[in-house]
Order: sequence, then C-alpha cells, then structure tokens
Amino acid sequence: MQRRIKKVIESRTIMSEMIMPNDTNPIHNLMGGNLMRWMDIAAGICAGKHCEKYVVTVSVDSVSFQKPIPLGDVITIECSVTRAFSTSVEVFVEVFSSDIKGGNSRRCNDAYFTFVAVEDDSKRPCDVPEVLPLTAEEEKRFEEALLRRQMRLLQANRIKPDEALELRDWFFKKNN
Repeated sequence: MQRRIKKVIESRTIMSEMIMPNDTNPIHNLMGGNLMRWMDIAAGICAGKHCEKYVVTVSVDSVSFQKPIPLGDVITIECSVTRAFSTSVEVFVEVFSSDIKGGNSRRCNDAYFTFVAVEDDSKRPCDVPEVLPLTAEEEKRFEEALLRRQMRLLQANRIKPDEALELRDWFFKKNN
C-alpha cells in the first residue's frame, strides 16, 4: 500500500502564549523548561495533524535558547514538519517574542522535535504520510533532516557509524 503524501503547509501550527509571573525565573525571564513544554505541545499538535494519529515525543535536539524572553512578552511558536520517515516525523520549531503591542519582535529560540505516530488501540508505532516540501526552505530542511536523523540514531547507538552513509558523505564533502 502506497503512503499518502502531505504538503508541509497542511500541518503548520502556530501557538501564542503570554509570559506571566508564574512562567518566569527570579530575574523575570521565561524559564527554559516552560518554553520547552509549550514547544513540545505545539510541535506535538503539528505532528499529530500531519500523521492524523496520536504522537509521542521521541527526541528533542538542537535546542537553542538565543535570547531571553521577559515577563509580559507574547511568544509565538511556529512549527512545521520537515520530513517523515516510516513511523516518525521531525518537526522544526521556531519561537518569536514581542511586546503585547506587537513591537520589539525578535526570533528567540529554535529546536527539532521527533515524534512517533501510534495506533489508537494498540499504541504501537504506525506508518505516517510522506512530506512534500514545496519551497526552497522546506526542501533544504527536508534534505538536512536525514543527516539529523542519522546523528540521532548514532547517538542512541541504534546504528553503527559505517551505516550513516549520508552523514559520512556530508562530512567528506565539507572537508574537501
């Protein structure tokens, strides 16, 4: 049976939150753990929309807290599926912050989340639709997702270094 194909835009997810006092640390900036929770929720919604199944978080990598987010700011979390594998999807998450009036807008954080889709009854992994990238940016993330996946599998000891062929080729090209 052939897997369905879905465009990246079909599952794109945008979520906003206002930074309240209970979300902050002693210096009145958003705590990283609270941000990670919101990123996980938004990315999970995105992955679930793509897979049309329940999804579970498998990994988070390349988390980057680039700029502090102060009390009273509004964050916008934007998520899109970068690539689908047999039972998993990778989601790129970007976080933007601005004041309540929409001023002082800036990009603050990003990360890649991986989710596995599960069957409703058995909770076993199930096949997911393929991703169809349409823009140059989507295509670039789609291609790079295979390298990030191989790195995750290497770090988890699920593949041996000599099995990460695309990653090896990428390193070879970069060094020559």
